[in-house]
Amino acid sequence: MADEVTRYIDKLPPWQSDICRQLRAMIRTTIPTVDEQIQYGKPHFLKNGRHAAVIHAGKNKVSFMLFNAAEVDAVKGVLRSMGNGERKTVDIVEGQDIDYDLLADFLAKASSGL
Repeated sequence: MADEVTRYIDKLPPWQSDICRQLRAMIRTTIPTVDEQIQYGKPHFLKNGRHAAVIHAGKNKVSFMLFNAAEVDAVKGVLRSMGNGERKTVDIVEGQDIDYDLLADFLAKASSGL
């Protein structure tokens, strides 16, 4: 695990830090060979040198974005398309129930071609 990603997560408010830790663990389980790094001030996760996911903690939410996600269907209220659909995003707010298994399924499908 990359120390710079750990530092990013550790500096967040407790509720965001907890979500980011769980997302990170889910990513590492789904993509065991994942590389982590901070790019553009956010944790990025790469498979075979290509972007698979990014976590971003905003003021009132945590966003989890998938790359290479054209084949992943958007799910109303859960997963929304960004731009041309190659990226899909989940926005998580404090107190929200999170289905990490569902997010892992989305990630597995999106990253399968990387």
